[in-house]
Amino acid sequence: MGDQSTDRELYNKIMIATDGSESAKKAADAGIEFARLSRAKVHAAYVIDTSAYSSVPKDPRWEDVMYEQFRNFGLEATSYVENTGKRAGVEVESVLLEGHPAEEIVNFAEKNGIELIVIGSLGKSRIERFLIGSVSEKVVRNAKVSVLIVRDQST
Repeated sequence: MGDQSTDRELYNKIMIATDGSESAKKAADAGIEFARLSRAKVHAAYVIDTSAYSSVPKDPRWEDVMYEQFRNFGLEATSYVENTGKRAGVEVESVLLEGHPAEEIVNFAEKNGIELIVIGSLGKSRIERFLIGSVSEKVVRNAKVSVLIVRDQST
């Protein structure tokens, strides 16, 4: 029998949070590589930010159209992670969440035994970051597990 401590994978469950942006795609690439090296399962998560359209006047038809649009964005964003995983031989399970992005990411990680959260430096202007903080900053502050923020060097 070999030393089991050397056989232990670095991570078993990795969450890649995506919004479909270029920054998020770079984070997905990095997260998939971590998963490949660790032989980890990946959960690709997109959060439908319900606060983004909470100020819109209540019209069920408009809400349905907006929700469907966000859902389509989410499916496109998570499919990028799935396809990247497939090429690397990594198992990826996608999930669409609803609510405030940082809260939903942290809650999902806690409920599902996630050991590493990978996220892009999701785009907000400097003023928005000053006023409300970015999603990635809020995840770092509130997560109980390690968080890898992948920066998009082109911005």
